[in-house]
Amino acid sequence: MIEKLDKPPYEVDLNVLARFDERDNVFGRVIHDKTAPFFYKSNYELAHEIVAKDVEGYTRIELARSLAGWTVYNHFTGAFAGEKLRNQFTDMAEPKFDKYEIADVDAITANVKLTAKRFGATLTGICELNPLWIYSNDMFGKPVEIPQQFKYAIVMAIKMDKDAMLKSPRWETVTEGGICYSKMAFTASCVAEFIRNLGYNALSAGNDTALNVPLAIDAGLGELGRNGLLITPEFGPGVRLCKVFTDMPLNPDKPIKFGVTEKCLECRECVKSCAVGAISEVVEPNFDVKTKSNNPGAKKWAVDHDKCYMFWVQNGGGCSNCLAACPYFVNS
Repeated sequence: MIEKLDKPPYEVDLNVLARFDERDNVFGRVIHDKTAPFFYKSNYELAHEIVAKDVEGYTRIELARSLAGWTVYNHFTGAFAGEKLRNQFTDMAEPKFDKYEIADVDAITANVKLTAKRFGATLTGICELNPLWIYSNDMFGKPVEIPQQFKYAIVMAIKMDKDAMLKSPRWETVTEGGICYSKMAFTASCVAEFIRNLGYNALSAGNDTALNVPLAIDAGLGELGRNGLLITPEFGPGVRLCKVFTDMPLNPDKPIKFGVTEKCLECRECVKSCAVGAISEVVEPNFDVKTKSNNPGAKKWAVDHDKCYMFWVQNGGGCSNCLAACPYFVNS
């Protein structure tokens, strides 16, 4: 049973919790943290050696497909932007209108969600933007500042192909991750442009700008699992997340609770699935951190991201074993 809540179902210590520096997540530490065991180690570093072994699921064909899946996410520079995308042809062709006057916030909220669905979002939730979830600095050390008028976050989930994900840690699963990230770039950029075309401001984002999981929880899309992932009622952890920040007046959704924490207290499937012991075995969530990549001040089961990423390197791409083992995903 899904219960709607007046406040998010997580617990934070406001004396400790602060805006997280994106350079401290595992991908930022790859290029900034000289003390990390994976400093300047690409997750594809051992791909040549793995291909040479000629093992099913780890072939040159699978690797090529895996790399190709990231094409739009990695190379469409306009995907995550704060201003309307322009070139000489669109400037000439697009009609010009005054700002759209919103008389019915319920109706425009429904239209935003309909638009997100049309552009590829499987699930969409809206929340008021909690400034604590905005990164303090971006991946390159530039302070992240979102104007105060951006009061809302539209959080969108892209469903992942179940058959591909259940083959983790083979490269077919890594391919699906890249495909979904490229879909995220398309979806977020199109939704942002829809809002800009109505005369409002929008900033589209993938994993950048702010933390995805707490925003998704605030927007009523799910709860946090032992595996450190968002667990949705519909697809378990089998989604990827993107978001759009906007000053368009919208009606926020309520956070939800449907028993994830209680299930994770007794379930150890993600723990058993992890080849390197990166998933916490402690019974209760707590405020402990495992690595520099854990955000202090939020009660959770902390994932050891150092161990996780090092297995990505060993696997020549990535891994989703903890996702694929989750009963909420398996039974979705």
